[in-house]
Amino acid sequence: MSTNGTVLTPTVLIIGAGPSGLRAAAELAPRVSGEVLVLERESVAGGIPRHSDHPGYGIRDMGNFIDGPKYARILREQATAAGARILTNAMVTDWAGERSVNVTMPEGRVRVDAKVIILATGARERPRPARLIPGDRGKGVYTTGHLQNIVHLKHGKVGKRAVIVGAELVSWSAAMTLKHVKCKTVLMTTEYPKADAYRLFSGPGKLFFGTKVATRTKVTRIIGKPNVQGVEIENIDTSQRRIVDCDTVILTGDWIPDNELARAADVDIDPVSKSPLVDAALRTNKAGIFAIGNMLHPVDTADVAALDGAAVAEHVVNYLRGDRPGGAPLSLTADAPFRWVAPALLRQHDPAPPRRRLLLWSDTYVPFPEVVLRQNGEVIARKRLWWPAAPGRVFRVPSSMLSQINWNAGAVTIGLAN
Repeated sequence: MSTNGTVLTPTVLIIGAGPSGLRAAAELAPRVSGEVLVLERESVAGGIPRHSDHPGYGIRDMGNFIDGPKYARILREQATAAGARILTNAMVTDWAGERSVNVTMPEGRVRVDAKVIILATGARERPRPARLIPGDRGKGVYTTGHLQNIVHLKHGKVGKRAVIVGAELVSWSAAMTLKHVKCKTVLMTTEYPKADAYRLFSGPGKLFFGTKVATRTKVTRIIGKPNVQGVEIENIDTSQRRIVDCDTVILTGDWIPDNELARAADVDIDPVSKSPLVDAALRTNKAGIFAIGNMLHPVDTADVAALDGAAVAEHVVNYLRGDRPGGAPLSLTADAPFRWVAPALLRQHDPAPPRRRLLLWSDTYVPFPEVVLRQNGEVIARKRLWWPAAPGRVFRVPSSMLSQINWNAGAVTIGLAN
């Protein structure tokens, strides 16, 4: 029966059923009066982990080391057991009001009016057109998500020899998927001077997959049609080029948030990360609209995204009780080599951000960075950290550094000591 004309009125609407959305649902359902509704455009809830059929999930949030499909299943079960309602094949198309959306499902269109909306739409890898890679348009070019969907959900096949563009964590995830279908990764390319992934992954990964990582290189052309036959690789420092034979190209990383709904709601967007701007309580500039997970920090691990979902629950409950932030926030911006920082809005009486960490993205490898906060050009806090800032992965800074802020002295920047 068609649902046209139906209006659903949950207390909390969560858009996106990945790790952050499902964890938020599990935390909120027992704590709020009324329904917690989760909308997911895919046919199965769980997000990216459900088709990442390898271990490495659940470490920070579950204290476990499990594969992606199991991790996704546990999150689904926890949300439904807590009383949340999950609707799949439910695509939010547009806004019908300040906290009201139109949704298209196989049964028809419905409107959902909620007291709170949580955006948990995640992030995606940029496809080939967005990366401006020239050459032939042969079959055999995939993003990691597309690859894993084909292999683990559709049980399909790809080629026999692959080049992976990128050398970060998700790149090794792609290599695992390729190995599953007996496709050899003949090369990984990265524009950076060293592999972007943690050494714990990249070192054993090279041995396990027999893969070479070509640093300071980029793909300048894809060759072959109707099927890919090779790629042209350029050394950035010498401009020398060579052809690598392959029938499969995997484009990994280069993330962008799924921010279309946030933009349509006139939520303030970070001009660099393209993520919604939020404060430590994960509030956007629109009352009653929160944002969580990898749409805020594209892209961190699934368990960190899930912990955003756990953290937002308390703030949503407080909002429903009538608590509102006081005063205009200070802005926190990133100085080079950092590209962006989250959260980027600071309020004096806000709680600490999730896991008491500021999350940043670095464009340069710095082995033992000395991080500094500056206000009005003066250093107000500094901290030497014993873990590196590196491209291709989120860099974490203790939020205790914020205790030195003068709340009457203007915007704050975070960067490295000169």
